[in-house]
Amino acid sequence: MANANSSPSGAESLSGKGAMTPEADVKTSKPFEMPHIYVILFVFSAIAALLTYIVPAGQYDRVPGPNGRTTIDPDSFRIIESTPVGLQDFMLAIPRGLMDAGVVVFFTFIIGGMFMVLRRTGIIEIGVDKLTRRFAHNSIVVIPVLMVTFAVIATLIGTQELALVYVPVILPLMIALRFDSVTAAGVALCATTAGFTAGVLNPINTGLGQQLAGLPVFSGMGLRAAAFVAILLVGIVYVVRYAMKVRNNPELSLMHGDAAEADKRKRYLHAEDEGALSATSRQKMAAVAALGFFGILVWGVLERNWFMMEMAGLFVIMGVVVGLIAGLKTADICEGFNDGFRDVLVGAFICGVARAVAVVLEDGNIMDTLVHGLGGLVGGFPSMLSAIGMFVSQLGFNFVIPSGSGQALVTMPIMAPLSDLVGVTRQTAVLAYQLGDGLSNILYPTSGYFMATLALAGVGWNKWIKFFVPLFCIWVAIAMAFLIYAQSTQWVG
Repeated sequence: MANANSSPSGAESLSGKGAMTPEADVKTSKPFEMPHIYVILFVFSAIAALLTYIVPAGQYDRVPGPNGRTTIDPDSFRIIESTPVGLQDFMLAIPRGLMDAGVVVFFTFIIGGMFMVLRRTGIIEIGVDKLTRRFAHNSIVVIPVLMVTFAVIATLIGTQELALVYVPVILPLMIALRFDSVTAAGVALCATTAGFTAGVLNPINTGLGQQLAGLPVFSGMGLRAAAFVAILLVGIVYVVRYAMKVRNNPELSLMHGDAAEADKRKRYLHAEDEGALSATSRQKMAAVAALGFFGILVWGVLERNWFMMEMAGLFVIMGVVVGLIAGLKTADICEGFNDGFRDVLVGAFICGVARAVAVVLEDGNIMDTLVHGLGGLVGGFPSMLSAIGMFVSQLGFNFVIPSGSGQALVTMPIMAPLSDLVGVTRQTAVLAYQLGDGLSNILYPTSGYFMATLALAGVGWNKWIKFFVPLFCIWVAIAMAFLIYAQSTQWVG
């Protein structure tokens, strides 16, 4: 007994007052874990509130802009009385953010509910089964085909938010082809971002930016087309490499160990192993009706300038009509919507929480001060790096104004005349705005549609960051290369 008791005391004497051995240190150390997205956004809101006590309040005059939009007068900036955000205003920031982002929040709920109803009809499983068998031996081809299609649509009409529609459609197929949810999100988000950013004929960023800069609309198409090809090609290679890694070894998936992901794999991964699914006559009619509704959606977006509000209304009718045609009872349709709402609850709520950051900055009247400061920052860059300075400024400002058109209306009236002073062509200034705005739209958690898309895919922001940051760094390098070329050649389009 004496010998047995002597060992612990001896260990203590050697390591000093019960200090742990190196092996114990290894066992008890925990790897760094990304805080929950709610925590991150709350901290950002708190920092924004603190800045309202430090940064002087400032204001630009608002004047009528292109297409009836309101923009700023770049020569009207002035310091105004400070309005720091107090405890009560900070307390209300998140509820007000939810209200301000209401369209995105409720669009996320409705699209989640609608696709759950479609799943209850069985037509999604049947469609996935047929596509899986069609591409079973050449599954990787699906990724570049989808990405090129999504990117071309985005670069022509500028609807980056269509990723919200694409993800629920392609997610079951990606799982059935032995990829994962991150692959589905990557296909939709990276493709639409590549197309939107380059904006060959995009009215939202290229068209509006050039109008504000006093340039012929859609001029400079050649260089933008080259940027489109470069950004998209790199994105496709990156997503394909990740998808193949997951297909060859599912344990390398960023979603490995996720309970919801495991449930998806149980539901869709059996398509090749069991008998082919066959559709009933009612399911066939329901599938035709669903395709018809998607045709109406395309028409509405292209011809009637539909956006989230109109699309949400169409999706409600689509869920009800397709469900009834497929033979679902009204109670089943209602419960399908409820199930879908629950699936996307967190993502929808995040959209509103993210908006709280901008609410705080606007209440404190420092948003315009930050814009004015960014303009001064660009003016301080060496002449040869002025275009890079514009890009970095737009990249940073996109955190608080993730809307492409909103950012153009606030920053381009400043950047366009500033470009004349620092030796950058206005065409290059517009390109810097496009690249800075577009590439970071799927990086910052303050981007509502982006966070909603991740929610529909079932991918956490922390997991997406692990996937996307290397590609983002490559894209930034490509953007800088194009801007250096544009400035060195004094590109005017």
